[in-house]
Amino acid sequence: MSDSENSVWDKTATKQPNTRARREMRGIAHHLQVVVTVAEKGLSDSVLKETARALRDHELIKVRINLLDKDTRKQIIDALAKKCGASVIQKIGKVLVLYKNNPKADPKKSNIARFKLG
Repeated sequence: MSDSENSVWDKTATKQPNTRARREMRGIAHHLQVVVTVAEKGLSDSVLKETARALRDHELIKVRINLLDKDTRKQIIDALAKKCGASVIQKIGKVLVLYKNNPKADPKKSNIARFKLG
């Protein structure tokens, strides 16, 4: 593996993943289950805390936004990513994939480490 390929997964890399890393993350996320659901109450404190915890543990997570209005969904997606400091990797319908780098992530919990090593 060349140095440029290693930089795709470099934990010290810039906050926003590059195009190749995003593509690989979408492939990893395909097999993941939704871990956080945002319902009618929107972005409550408990939803934000659970999302932050899931990102800290897993780095790459799926979130379902159970709202019918597309504009409201987009606002919630933007607000959730901003408040959690995460990057939106993919949006398909009501499901989005979020990523937040955690240099101290447990390799047994981190979806990035598990699929990269596995």
